[in-house]
Amino acid sequence: MAKSDIHPQWYPEAKVYCNGQVVMTIGSTKPELHVDVWSGNHPFYTGTQKMIDTEGRVERFLRKYGMSSSSGEEGAGGKKKK
Repeated sequence: MAKSDIHPQWYPEAKVYCNGQVVMTIGSTKPELHVDVWSGNHPFYTGTQKMIDTEGRVERFLRKYGMSSSSGEEGAGGKKKK
């Protein structure tokens, strides 16, 4: 038999607020939820996300660990080719 009075109160119509406006209602253990970001204003979901990475991952790795040079004379490990 389940124990009584151990579970938190369930609010099936809890309101989610973002910037002072109700953005949705969900089920929660709290009657109100205040969030900074939700899918309606997040750049990933709104399509306004900008790619900051202009350099490729491989090139950045090689530059970071000194495995590439601008002259192209060095190989892996920074050793000059003969």
